[in-house]
Amino acid sequence: QVQLVESGGGLVQPGGSLNLSCAASANIFSIAAMGWYRQAPGKERELVASTTRGGSTSYADSVKGRFTIARDNAKKTMYLQMNSLKAEETGVYYCKVSLYWGQGTQVTVSS
Repeated sequence: QVQLVESGGGLVQPGGSLNLSCAASANIFSIAAMGWYRQAPGKERELVASTTRGGSTSYADSVKGRFTIARDNAKKTMYLQMNSLKAEETGVYYCKVSLYWGQGTQVTVSS
């Protein structure tokens, strides 16, 4: 059984940065695709960034150049570094590894 736990969310001013972490209970990072999703209040959950089994990365157009997805297989942890945050990027951020979802971490971008 795989469990995922997100952390690192919080309140940040527009233009600020946060680094989200997703820790897994098993080392599945070397073989699994994974990604970060965001769900804003009243909106559909959407993919923000992903990385494939082969290590390639992909980003939503709105976050390119500002967000970076990374993984550390030894630590069984995935990260999302978010820079120059915008108010519209407020929401609950979820990690997904293979078929498993974390519980989400709240990110609020507000002045």
